[in-house]
Amino acid sequence: MSYLTELLNSTHKKRNFTCGKKLLDDYLHTQAKQDIKRRLSACFILSGDDDSVRGYYTLSSTSISREILPESIIKKLPPSYHNLPATLLGRLAVDINHKGQRLGELLLLDALKRSYEVSLSSVGSMAIIVDPLDEEAVRFYNKYGFILLPDSGKMFITMDTVSELFK
Repeated sequence: MSYLTELLNSTHKKRNFTCGKKLLDDYLHTQAKQDIKRRLSACFILSGDDDSVRGYYTLSSTSISREILPESIIKKLPPSYHNLPATLLGRLAVDINHKGQRLGELLLLDALKRSYEVSLSSVGSMAIIVDPLDEEAVRFYNKYGFILLPDSGKMFITMDTVSELFK
């Protein structure tokens, strides 16, 4: 298994990272290491040769209520599952100095691949969930096949759909 990213560690120079969205910048600067230590999320870094952070994303386990999923998905699932296992792609950001290089797309593909492979081998997960920060993020995820879940603001893509990317 080969990935573009590695887990955040003390060699990464995260101080200068800025994506232009305070919430995402602050997370990397002040909270990511604590979340890793508490096992709340894993933070994956795309770094430059100098260990600068070009971009990052986070993954964690979550669940999603079957009631908010489209009927076409629900009918394929056993009725005994009220909350379905999923992977949360909590944050994804690219440094402004690297915008326009399609690093967001590369980070997303890396996150999808990592999530899919874990779902096959280690932890059950039927979908990847995102909670887009703004309309720009909604457009980004929509472009890659994520579906908006009405009344929740969240978006998802099934692992069956993701599997098609890596066949």
